[in-house]
Amino acid sequence: QVQLVESGGGLVQAGGSLRLSCAASGRTSSIYVLGWFRQAPGKEREFVATIRWSGGITYYPDSVKGRFTISRDNARNTVYLQMNDLKPEDTAVYSCAAKRITSSVYDYWGQGTQVTVSS
Repeated sequence: QVQLVESGGGLVQAGGSLRLSCAASGRTSSIYVLGWFRQAPGKEREFVATIRWSGGITYYPDSVKGRFTISRDNARNTVYLQMNDLKPEDTAVYSCAAKRITSSVYDYWGQGTQVTVSS
């Protein structure tokens, strides 16, 4: 089992920045990819960024490319999401999730952290 705990959410004005953290514990050696997702009220969950646990390969959708950066600190078993130039449409609950190499879906999810961007 892997446990994921997010932190760093909050209220920020448009154009501001936030850094989210996702601390992993348990069988972290089983993690292949860790991703950040977000879900706004009344909307479907949206993929935000992923990073390979080993190797650090990253991927972003066009909606956040150039503004968001995912990174990892393997020594701390923590993944970060640096969010710059935030927009009101970035308001959502942000969750991290981990996938094992044998899985086609994300196996483990954190509880989420609220990000609110005011205009």
